[in-house]
Amino acid sequence: MSDIYINDKIIENIKLVVFDKDGTLIEIHKYWAQMILARAKGICQKANISIENVSMLMNAMGVNFETMMLKPEGPVGIKKREVVLESAVSCLAKIGLNSEYARKIIFDVFLDIDKLSLEKLSEFIIPINGALNLISKLKNLGVKIAIATTDKTERAEIALKHLKWDHYFDFVVGADMVSLVKPDKEMIELIMLKLNVSRQQTIMVGDAETDILMGFNADVKASIGVLTGLSSRDKLLPHTEFIVNSVEDIKVL
Repeated sequence: MSDIYINDKIIENIKLVVFDKDGTLIEIHKYWAQMILARAKGICQKANISIENVSMLMNAMGVNFETMMLKPEGPVGIKKREVVLESAVSCLAKIGLNSEYARKIIFDVFLDIDKLSLEKLSEFIIPINGALNLISKLKNLGVKIAIATTDKTERAEIALKHLKWDHYFDFVVGADMVSLVKPDKEMIELIMLKLNVSRQQTIMVGDAETDILMGFNADVKASIGVLTGLSSRDKLLPHTEFIVNSVEDIKVL
């Protein structure tokens, strides 16, 4: 159990901290921009369409081709894999490809890029400054730690193992483990049930409005917003009073 300090505020008696992954513990733009670029190129090659369609596909999946930054509205980084896939299907439909044909191609390409990325994890997975320090302190104080992510559970576990962080986490929940994803409360309720911790001893930490709203919908003790991902302070402020620049600014005692 621990007390969490956010600026001049104290959140007392916390036994469980649930973290979002991308944008909270891992740099989101580098990870997903590279993944989406690789997916877009693979789709063009497999569908035998011009490479000039890469920018259109990337934008459809949620990455600004010009800036290589994620769009705040997603879908990538916010919504589950199937939604990102369908956005690419709709994009190809606009240039005349049959949806079922496109869906099969895109599904296969997503799997191919999953495998390819395993060879380049150091290029894709960059930790947020201060993340390791925070999770190690929490663990040393006996606080349980979990991940709730819209990524696949297996992909999240691969990232944690690559960073040698996997032993810190008590439970990892991806979008494939639940029926409803963020901002629905199902992910965080599954974690609390699995780890046998009450909502009044649980906090949520995330970079997106959907993270904060998931915590609100689950009625946990507090939801903390970080500004290292997709949302600005102005976007998060209507949903929580606890906002920091980074997990580096979260103090525990």
